[in-house]
Parts: sequence; structure tokens; C-alpha cells
Amino acid sequence: MICEECGRNEAIVHIVQIGPGGRSEKNICMSCAARYGASILRAQQQNVSADDFLKGIFGSNQPAQTEEDDAPHITCPNCGMRFQDFPKTGQIGCSVCYETFHHELTPLLRRIHGSSVHRGKIPRRSGSTIMLRQEAEQLRARLKEAVAREEYEKAAEYRDRIRGLERRLEEDGYGT
Repeated sequence: MICEECGRNEAIVHIVQIGPGGRSEKNICMSCAARYGASILRAQQQNVSADDFLKGIFGSNQPAQTEEDDAPHITCPNCGMRFQDFPKTGQIGCSVCYETFHHELTPLLRRIHGSSVHRGKIPRRSGSTIMLRQEAEQLRARLKEAVAREEYEKAAEYRDRIRGLERRLEEDGYGT
């Protein structure tokens, strides 16, 4: 593969940039990589962020936006925070913001955390109880799906497993 920068040498360095505009890749040779390395050092000395440096390498994948162009124009009814303020601060204003900006935040949370549902850590003392309840909840969802697909044998298995978990919870004094 030929260097995408100089077009002369063999490309041996692969640069990947992942940003709001998607994923950009560039294959460059060793001498061009050395120039980029020197550019990075100069950028660090001039307090240029790595993100700005990579935008300079790849060019911006998105057209420049003004504050008026930022979408969407949604405001939280509780705290008054606008969604366009979120990228600037990196923080949500209040708990109502999660409901207000649900459609905008869900893809972002999935991309960052791999899921839009908070799982959290389970405490050691009551961990077994929480895990049993979570498992029963998941089995109930599978049971509904199995009944909807008319897979009654699987549904019966899920029902029996749910009953077993509920018995264990009652024995431990944590009835459902």
C-alpha cells in the first residue's frame, strides 16, 4: 500500500481517528509518520490538543457549525439546560434532563459505555439477592418473548427457573 500523504513510499503506519463524524483512517510511510510525530511535539509545546491536531491531519469530517445550527434545540423544563450546552460542559443538569434528552443521549451512552442501561456494581453483602432478582427479571423478559413466539417448552423452562429463584429469595427472607 502506498502512503496516502506523499504517494511515494510504502505505508507502514496506520492512523485511526474516531470522532463525532465517524471513523477516519490514514495509511502513511515512516518518513511522513516522523513528520507527524514532530508536529505532535510542536503541538504539545504550543498547547494544542490531540483532537485539534488530528482534525488538522484528517480535516474536519463535519461542516463548521454555529451555535444556532447545533441541533437539537431542546431545553429541560426542570433546570433550563439546553442540549447544545451538554457537549460544552460534559455534564447533565438534573435527573429530568435524562428524560428530556433521552433520544439524543441514548446513542451517545451506547457508544461510550456499550449500553444505555446503568448496571453498576453489586455490593458484596446483598449481592446475591440483587443478582437473583436481576436474573429473575431477565428470565421474565425471556418468558414473555418465548410466549409471544409460541415457544411454550422454553417458556415452561423459564417459568420453572423463575419459580426456583423466587423460592430461594423467600428462603433468604427477601420475597419478591
